[in-house]
Amino acid sequence: MLLEFEKPIAELEAKLNDMKHLAGDNDKTVNNAIQALEKKILELKKETFENLTGWQRVQLSRHPDRPYTLDYIYALTTDFIELHGDRNVSDDKAMVGGFGTIEGQTFMLIGQQKGRNTKQRQIRNFGMANPEGYRKALRLMRMAEKFNKPIITFIDTPGAFPGLEAEERGQGEAIARNLKEMFTLTVPVICIIIGEGASGGALGIGIGDRVYMLENTWYSVISPESCSSILWRSWDYKEQAAEVLKLTAKDMLQLKMIDGIIKEPLGGAHTDAKWMSEELKRNILTATKELNKLSAEERIQQRIDKFCAMGVVKE
Repeated sequence: MLLEFEKPIAELEAKLNDMKHLAGDNDKTVNNAIQALEKKILELKKETFENLTGWQRVQLSRHPDRPYTLDYIYALTTDFIELHGDRNVSDDKAMVGGFGTIEGQTFMLIGQQKGRNTKQRQIRNFGMANPEGYRKALRLMRMAEKFNKPIITFIDTPGAFPGLEAEERGQGEAIARNLKEMFTLTVPVICIIIGEGASGGALGIGIGDRVYMLENTWYSVISPESCSSILWRSWDYKEQAAEVLKLTAKDMLQLKMIDGIIKEPLGGAHTDAKWMSEELKRNILTATKELNKLSAEERIQQRIDKFCAMGVVKE
């Protein structure tokens, strides 16, 4: 799938492939032209992806080839064991979690999971968790705390499921309880936004000692489309909404809503999932090492202070 801003790059790459196909081993003129075109393509890629608009980053975060939570979990761990159910209602397939080992250290890994095709999307409910999903996540966090294992959450959701049945089963209460309980977890908590980070659906597993965003992700109280429909009664202004919402990783870091940005390969995480997984692993292990030096009381207090410092209150 090509996004609109990627088409000029794709046209040059197609031209490059044609030149390589036609060029002979000893054709210096053509080989020089190929090298010049490769350099031009690289420069165009750098210029394009360094200057993406907010809406373009939203589009990139939704790319169908982008790695999802389970892709990262299986790439990072050697023995992941998925755990199921909230011990109350059911097992929410939109929220996954379990124990896994990274470089000899056991972690509890939790995150929203989207689907690759129509059937998977229906099973995973497009990554929109129900109350039982958030209750399952909290159950797994408490289990990690019991066994003194660090927690990693992968955030990738267009929002919590807004259906009537979800509200009847206590969607708001489930998310609110997660917010409260995550502040008091005694083990290190690392939250990483790997795609979409929308509304309370993202916050429900987003309270941590370290909160990171991948370079081409977004984090906001509302999606650009929904914001546009509320303010302008139309989705036609989603690009303007994306700019006004200040939802990119750079905006979030500047506003001190996150602790850092994890670099993606040129073109997005989907262009080199293996490299992206290694970069995630490096950041996770570094953060865990730093957090393990603190006592549980220090981590909890720093966590509370960080989130209490966000925003402005006027009386």
